[in-house]
Amino acid sequence: MAEFLLEIGLEEIPARMIAGAEVELGKRVTDLLTRERLVDAGAAVKTFSTPRRLAVLAEGVRAAQSDIEEQLTGPSWTVAFKDGVANKAAEAFAKKVGVDVSALEKVTSAKGEYVGATVKRAGRTAGEILTAELPKEVLTLYWAKNMYWRAGKPERFVRPVRWVVALLDSVVVPVEIAGIAAGNASRGHRVLHGEAPVVIGAAGEYAEVLRRAKVVVEVAERRHLIRKALDKETRGVAGARWREDEPLVETVVHLTEWPTVLLGNFAEEYLTLPEEVLVTVMRDHQKYFAVEGKDGKLAPHFLTVLNTEVDAEGRAIIQHGNEKVLVSRFKDARFFWDVDQKTPLAERVESLKAVTFQKELGSYAWKTEQNLRVARDLAAVVEAAGVAFDRASLLKAVELAKADLTAELVKEFTELQGIIGGLYARAQGLSEATAQAIYDQYKPASTEDAIPGAVEAQLLGIADRIQTITAMFGIGMAPTGSKDPFALRRAANSVVKILAESELPLTLSDAVAAGGNPSQPSDKNKDVARMGHPGSSDVAAFLRERLHFYLKDVRGFAYDVVNAVLAAGADDVRDAIARAAALTAARRSEDFAAISAAFKRIKNILRQAEEKKFSIGAAGGVKLAPEAQQLADAAAFLAPKVAVLRAERAYGPALAEIATLRPVVDAFFDKVMVLDPDEAVRGAHLGLIDGVLKGFSGIADFSEIVTG
Repeated sequence: MAEFLLEIGLEEIPARMIAGAEVELGKRVTDLLTRERLVDAGAAVKTFSTPRRLAVLAEGVRAAQSDIEEQLTGPSWTVAFKDGVANKAAEAFAKKVGVDVSALEKVTSAKGEYVGATVKRAGRTAGEILTAELPKEVLTLYWAKNMYWRAGKPERFVRPVRWVVALLDSVVVPVEIAGIAAGNASRGHRVLHGEAPVVIGAAGEYAEVLRRAKVVVEVAERRHLIRKALDKETRGVAGARWREDEPLVETVVHLTEWPTVLLGNFAEEYLTLPEEVLVTVMRDHQKYFAVEGKDGKLAPHFLTVLNTEVDAEGRAIIQHGNEKVLVSRFKDARFFWDVDQKTPLAERVESLKAVTFQKELGSYAWKTEQNLRVARDLAAVVEAAGVAFDRASLLKAVELAKADLTAELVKEFTELQGIIGGLYARAQGLSEATAQAIYDQYKPASTEDAIPGAVEAQLLGIADRIQTITAMFGIGMAPTGSKDPFALRRAANSVVKILAESELPLTLSDAVAAGGNPSQPSDKNKDVARMGHPGSSDVAAFLRERLHFYLKDVRGFAYDVVNAVLAAGADDVRDAIARAAALTAARRSEDFAAISAAFKRIKNILRQAEEKKFSIGAAGGVKLAPEAQQLADAAAFLAPKVAVLRAERAYGPALAEIATLRPVVDAFFDKVMVLDPDEAVRGAHLGLIDGVLKGFSGIADFSEIVTG
């Protein structure tokens, strides 16, 4: 057994693309080695990555495949042998599989008698397989963006390939990728080691040899080193701690090969700016970590992760440079903040007519009018349900929600859209409910993000998103396949998440109805309105698809549970969650599993009856078999009890009651011929099981549950 190392050396890869590529390359190499019988299933495979390389190290790799013996089947025996004499068909098959005609044998199967041959195939060496197959696996890695770099050559990759290492223990595998022949020479840190080759003597020495060349190839180790260094540097400030920021940690991990951390400072006067602005400048623009005091408020310090190591003099120079850049950015932010305050948000609304929302729909002024219409409809439903909120503050928030798009600070820091509007609303003396709703309008930004806490912000978020979805569907911009240029899936995910995790008395239908058709606030949009907007079914189906995603991928319910629940109704999101949770618990019961199987059988029988055009009748005037009558009586007795429990949303007890039908259902199918030759009896049986199916499928369609 040997160790196999593959390293692809590149020019610097964008940090956001590295982790996914590392995982994919590891999987591709593992699948290749397993498929070609070079490793056992579950063999140890490690992956590595830095900005300049992707690497895989596999243990337990065989030098060659073992020989195998295969049984191959050819044409029908009667076709290949006439009166026991081989003809051209037999000869052609023998030639194809590489055996003599005399070696052919008769193989009998359920389908008949066929010509067969036992063939021995010699295994190929690992070197042969890897040389032939690895280039395809590497060059078909997925990248969000690719590039050509060899004139007239077809390869596309995220960045130009500069070197390749491929070793079986210490032996070079003659792989060639994008014109680069593999060897045993890697590269160390670009600055600390230079471009001199780093020779890897054996595959298993990879990480240690690169460490001596100032490269930490293990991602987990770099992450650990960075966190320790952040802690150490922060201890230089009494009572301070660095502000935890997992995404930023991951970014700097993939920006460095030999990370060190440096502490910098800035004047306290800049702390008068909102924290959101300061942190955005540090985090998004400079990749700096914020530092906070014991009270959780920002301190006048920052931490930056370097991809090098320097002496005291070098640290002082780098620190000064970073501080100078940061202060310059802070000065810009303060200038924009002061300038923006001269024009209140209310006066900015008129300027939205010059800001395009979507070229076929119109401006953000049009978008604001539409959002107001949708918000009023949603607010009416919520008010009718007796939920308390500040309607005036909500509508003011909707009116001003997009006004910060004209602010200089948002033009400079686009990621603060909405947040800046909320801060300006608060600074300009608007109600707290209005300011907070504007501030939180884009929450949740993802399925991991929290929803807004206040009703006003929740309603603004739903109104904004459902209006966008409806309008985009209306001009033919619905997502297709992997294409979703307006992030409508993300918008719908947020609508579903807000409905699922808030106390809003709204259903998906309420949201779809409020989205409605747009009015025509300007001549520009009249033609768009005449183009026709989607029926509610299109948008409703889209939201239902997103609810399926939420239940399965976010909440973690099994796919068959989700299918069963949604088949019984998908309008009330929180109700669907409750039914899914109850069904997940109930399916562990043996009785419930049997009932689910029985309901699947009922559905199949009814489908067959429909295909044969059998009528569904009633039991009146027909004497049922004892087992059929017992089922009818049990169903009639249970139906009201289950209905009451369903109305109370006591789904667990309701499912437990339904599971008690098992004995009579089992007896019915054991003793009764459902599709009886007698038309009246058959109709009565079909009516009975149809009633059972409909009467007890309100919580979920149990036939969707996978049993056994």
